[in-house]
Amino acid sequence: MTHRRFAKPIRENKSVTAPYASKPEQSRGRLFPTSESPTRSEFQRDRDRIIHSTAFRRLQHKTQVFLHHEGQHFRTRLTHTLEVSQIARSIARALDLNEDLAEAVALAHDLGHPPFGHAGERALDRAMSDFGGFDHNVQALRTVVLLENRYAEHDGLNLTWETLDGIFKHNGPVGPKALALLDFLPAGQTIANKGFSSLEAQAAAIADDIAYNSHDIDDAVRAGILDLRQLVDVPLVGPIVGEVLARYPGVELARQTHETQRRLITRTIEGVIATARTNIAETNPASADAVRDLDRPLITFPEKMAVDEKAIKQFLFANVYRDPGVMRAVNRSEEVIERLFDHYMRSGDLPPKWAARLAGAASETQRARHVCDFIAGMTDPYALDEHKRLFDEIVEFR
Repeated sequence: MTHRRFAKPIRENKSVTAPYASKPEQSRGRLFPTSESPTRSEFQRDRDRIIHSTAFRRLQHKTQVFLHHEGQHFRTRLTHTLEVSQIARSIARALDLNEDLAEAVALAHDLGHPPFGHAGERALDRAMSDFGGFDHNVQALRTVVLLENRYAEHDGLNLTWETLDGIFKHNGPVGPKALALLDFLPAGQTIANKGFSSLEAQAAAIADDIAYNSHDIDDAVRAGILDLRQLVDVPLVGPIVGEVLARYPGVELARQTHETQRRLITRTIEGVIATARTNIAETNPASADAVRDLDRPLITFPEKMAVDEKAIKQFLFANVYRDPGVMRAVNRSEEVIERLFDHYMRSGDLPPKWAARLAGAASETQRARHVCDFIAGMTDPYALDEHKRLFDEIVEFR
């Protein structure tokens, strides 16, 4: 496949946004030139390409925290992604940013996650330890640049530079491990530059934190792992729980939990918007590029809220993510991923397209990366089906 440098977009869709917002008419372009769209901006086209991708549809069968067998109402990667997108758009709108870019980055941010949530990610990172490791942001980039093969003229979704930059820097400036995994990108690209991403991408990143803190509490209560009263002493969410229990003492638990969740989301969003406005006023960036050149992000939690938000994460880690029932499923999931990886590396027993890639690999590291790509793209049910096919064993999580 022959890559080209990012081609400048033809169409100019003038946007009415703040000076520091990303402008689609000023995009650095795409790897492959495209015809203009009479109805959509460049970032709207990115959003649509992501939504119509195979990887996006697979998110509906990938674990967020609770595995698919535990119930139909727990979040999946897809529903989590939609919640992140909604929050990101809300923040972008309030700050006069480009909502379409914020939405596109939010919709793509988890495309690189393997089956079984963070358990699958840890297992793949261990399996790939001798071959450069695994990074889900890099994997998301591989997915949209290399692995989605639906277009007649090129591999990948051919997204704009701004969307790719936001996906890659979802967790902020990248380290050497992630940079070392970019050998699949064309020479001369500048996604790997230092610094932060656009404000739209920063909105998507903080929306991710807001979404999973609130919905993991909701799911944990639904699963019977948490009682709302356990949260009373937890910073930020504790006072909200107290308000809800005092105002609605006789209301059923599900309604109390939802009331807590929506208030937590609202207050964190409002805090983020207020702080971002202050940060933007202090730095006064004249353009999206000026934002990238800063030495700190501008869309952040307020200082006290940032401390409290970490306390929520620590509480969830100790009381939900390390719950014995959750850990049994986590340990079994990691074993499934590791067994699949070892088997594929030894046997090459993959579907024809993937087997051909494996056979054409120039090194053991390249073979391992192909196997990693295949596993990372699996849904939970497909991984379990493969495990049953290969080892004649049905995985029991309970």
